[in-house]
Amino acid sequence: MSEAVEKSPTPYVDGCPQALWSPAKKKIITPQKVIWQPQPRQLAFMARPEDEVLYGGAAGGGKSDALLMEGLRQVHIPHYKGLILRKTYPQLSELIDRSRELYKPAFRKARYNGTEHCWIFPSGAKIYFGSMHRAAERINYQGKRYDYIGFDEMTHFTWDEYSYLFSRNRPSGPGTRCYIRGATNPGGIGHVWAKKRFITPAPPMTRMIENLEVIRPDGTKQRMRRTRMFVNSTIWDNAALLNNDPNYLASLASLPEQERKQLLEGSWDGFSGQVFEEWRNDPGHYLDQRWTHVIAPFRIPEWWKIYRGLDWGYKRPFSVGWYALDGEGRIYRIREYYGSNGQPDTGLRMTPDAVARKIKEIERTDPNLKGRHIIGYADPAIVQTQTGESNTVEALMRKEGVYWNMGNHDRFQGLMQFHYRLAFDEDGRPMFYVFNTNRHFIELFPALCYDQADVESVDTRMEDHNYDEARYVLMAHKCKPRQAVAPPMYSGEDPLDLNHKQQQTLFFRR
Repeated sequence: MSEAVEKSPTPYVDGCPQALWSPAKKKIITPQKVIWQPQPRQLAFMARPEDEVLYGGAAGGGKSDALLMEGLRQVHIPHYKGLILRKTYPQLSELIDRSRELYKPAFRKARYNGTEHCWIFPSGAKIYFGSMHRAAERINYQGKRYDYIGFDEMTHFTWDEYSYLFSRNRPSGPGTRCYIRGATNPGGIGHVWAKKRFITPAPPMTRMIENLEVIRPDGTKQRMRRTRMFVNSTIWDNAALLNNDPNYLASLASLPEQERKQLLEGSWDGFSGQVFEEWRNDPGHYLDQRWTHVIAPFRIPEWWKIYRGLDWGYKRPFSVGWYALDGEGRIYRIREYYGSNGQPDTGLRMTPDAVARKIKEIERTDPNLKGRHIIGYADPAIVQTQTGESNTVEALMRKEGVYWNMGNHDRFQGLMQFHYRLAFDEDGRPMFYVFNTNRHFIELFPALCYDQADVESVDTRMEDHNYDEARYVLMAHKCKPRQAVAPPMYSGEDPLDLNHKQQQTLFFRR
């Protein structure tokens, strides 16, 4: 479907598209009563022709309805197959209940098979509902093909789970269109990869193009591309919800700060379940180093000690970080070397000796590292023999002149060391700083979530490699707990101006 000739989705009456979109009048013409009609932002999402489109941001934007109704686009084709996913089946049940309210009135002869979790339409087309509670459950979809795949609450899925379904998104027969759609709020285990794929690269409603090169059997190269887009929405885009439940606004506004930013404002910078809510990245204070953990780089004094951390990875990224320790015990992350190929949680597949040579090169050329005595701390697993290898990671690096002490692997104490060091004192200074050149750490560290099975631990399914290597260095230089001082912030926040009559004075606190 070209952008010049885009067709809008159409509501259905008795299985027939009776409501038509008029590009000239820029409105939907409805000859008779319809069962469901997209609101403007839902329409913007459903009209997109890209290969992948993510819809959402804040709560209340009508995301699930749009995902369900988009699945009906091709049900007039007998061999069409759609798949709509939630992370777990209990979560899926609510979506199925909603599909009964929408699908059955629109297609009176359609029937739902509860055993297969599948809608079968009069033409023979099918829409399946599935879950993927564990990554191993991907095998349930092996060998199958779906023209349309929709992920509800997409950030509940890992990148591996999401990208695996690319291989299942193929034609079930002639004449179908294959594409993937997602709907989500910020937060969850997939927050980082979703933000990196859909949010960070471009503003909302901007088409992103990924150029690909495929080598054919005859050796020739074929250039291809995939397109994607983020369509943002908030509760303000859902007039039906606002009319039915005006108090829902107040409910969202009264949530704790992180949840409110996530669900009301659609912020991707803070969310419920975030481990390090105290993390602050304020460019306005990069130079004075107050009330921020991210600062501008500077030349490290010669008498400060330098340390290095490592979390090894081959298929997954490896992470190397360099740290400076000042006379007050404050730690600065001054340099990083992150072994990722650019895809979420995917490594460079470099050998340990090659990584060690690159470490040596960095330490020869970086002005803050050149000529310094550097002590390394690493994951104790590097002394274990890898399958099919006669040497350990530690031994291979040692041969290249890169040496490591084994880090303290106590995950709970390591987590607490971060909390102790991130706390600000009365002057707005923490005990842990990060140079703003450490872009991978700045991207990944704030997005870490708690493990749902162990609320005192970071979820290890996330891309936590630079967190781990930093933890080894922090555990080698433990910091005592201290009284945390809250950063300056507005204490009378009322984003919806719900209390403007009751309170006319603004209050600030430090």
